Amino acid sequence: MSTRAGFVGLAGRPNVGKSTLVNAIVGAKVAIVSDRPQTTRRAIRGIATQPPAGWQMVLVDLPGVQRPRDALTERMQRRVERELVDADAALLVVDGHQGIGPGDRYIAKALLGAKHGTAVVCAVNKCDRLGTPQTAAALVAAAELEAVDEVFPVSARTGTGLEPLIARLASLLPTGPFLYSPEDQSDLPSEVHLAELVREQVLRRTREEIPHAVEVQVDEIQVRDDGLVEVHAQVWVETQSQKGILVGKGGRMVREIGTAARKELERDLGAHVFLDLQVKVREHWRRDDALLDRIGIE
Repeated sequence: MSTRAGFVGLAGRPNVGKSTLVNAIVGAKVAIVSDRPQTTRRAIRGIATQPPAGWQMVLVDLPGVQRPRDALTERMQRRVERELVDADAALLVVDGHQGIGPGDRYIAKALLGAKHGTAVVCAVNKCDRLGTPQTAAALVAAAELEAVDEVFPVSARTGTGLEPLIARLASLLPTGPFLYSPEDQSDLPSEVHLAELVREQVLRRTREEIPHAVEVQVDEIQVRDDGLVEVHAQVWVETQSQKGILVGKGGRMVREIGTAARKELERDLGAHVFLDLQVKVREHWRRDDALLDRIGIE
C-alpha cells in the first residue's frame, strides 16, 4: 500500500485555538494552551499517523500572526512565513465565536502571497458555542476570505467536526514514506517540551506584561535509581518587579506554579517528579538574538 506524508502549516490570529486543534488531531498534548496571546513561540510539530489509512500528517503549530515588535516577535513572524512556504497544505484557523475580523483578512491575504499552488483549508473553530444560524454565517464569512479553498466547522475542544477536516487534510498530503516513526507525536526535544509545560502554568496565573516577559529553560533532567525524575528549571523575567510578582508574597506564587507544573510533568513523563524551579532576571532577553538562538527560537 502506498503511503502519504507531509506538512500542514497552521495559521491564525493569536488565541483562536490552533494549539488545541493540533492536540486534538494528534491525540496528545504536544502544544501548550492558554488564553494569552504569544503562547506559541516556536513552530511546534505535532505528528498524527494513521498506519491503517496509510498517512502521516505533520502539523506545524505556528505562532499567531502579528506585527513584529522586538527580536522575539520578528523571529516568530519569519518562522510563520518560512513554514507556510514549505508546507504541503495550509490550515487557516478562525474563531467562529468572535467572527471574521481584520486580522483574519490580513492573514488570508498573506497566505495568498505564499500559496504557490498550496491548498488552503479553513477551520472555523469554537462552533460548539454557536447556534445553527451563527455557524452558517461564520462559514459564509470564512469562505469569502482570500486564499481559502474549503471551509469546515469544528470544535477543537469537543472534537466535533474533526473527522471530515482530518480526512480532507490527509487527502492533500503527497505520496511518500512516513517522515517520522509512527510512535512519534512531536519533534520537540524533551527539555523544551517540559519547559513549555512549566511556562503554561505561568501563563495561567499571570496577567499584564508578565506572560510576554517569561521564558522557561530546563537545565537538567535526571532519573534517580528509585525512579524519581529530577527536573531543574529556570524561569526568566526581565525586571526585578516582575520577579517579585512571579515569586509572590512569601514565595506563594512560585510554589503554586511549581505544584501545578509538577503535576503536568508527572502526567507527561509517567513518573514521580521533583521540580526545582528558580526565578531569575535576564534583562531584555526578548531582544537578545544570541540568547534566542541558544533557546531554539529560530
